[in-house]
Amino acid sequence: MPVYVVIDFETAGHKADSACALAMVKVVDGVIADEFFSLIKPPASDFSFSWLHGITWPMVEFAPSFADNWRNISAFMVGASFLVAHNAAFDRRVLRACCQGALLPTPVLPFLCTLKGARRALGLPSYRLNVICRHLGIDLIHHQAASDARAAAKLLLHLHGMGLDDGQMRLGGV
Repeated sequence: MPVYVVIDFETAGHKADSACALAMVKVVDGVIADEFFSLIKPPASDFSFSWLHGITWPMVEFAPSFADNWRNISAFMVGASFLVAHNAAFDRRVLRACCQGALLPTPVLPFLCTLKGARRALGLPSYRLNVICRHLGIDLIHHQAASDARAAAKLLLHLHGMGLDDGQMRLGGV
């Protein structure tokens, strides 16, 4: 059975390399097996999205950078068959930009998108993570990376339980 690593980034601003938090949840044999969370010091102190996620520059000023976190991040991904995110195009873009900015290799793993899967399987008026979680009864503190990643992992398991396969959630592109 594949191993999934569900990821969720929070960013300080509009630049893709401005990650200020990262959470990852490992799903093995259909159960949540492990979790990782870290605040991240972005390359600049400009914070446009504090209103959304509550993270401010003073909270991350002395946090490890993405490069400093890389050993833990890459170790957590060992054995993964897929990376998964809700609106995976965003998280894939942030991961690539952070790796590029830190002069690190971008993980070569296919991405699955629970947003894409939810659109296929659920008849909802909106496919925002908070709307889906409310509908399915999944606990969520929206825009807190650890909660978002855990909720997306539970959504992945729910979609699999509905019969959706990985190919129906696969994000196109490289």
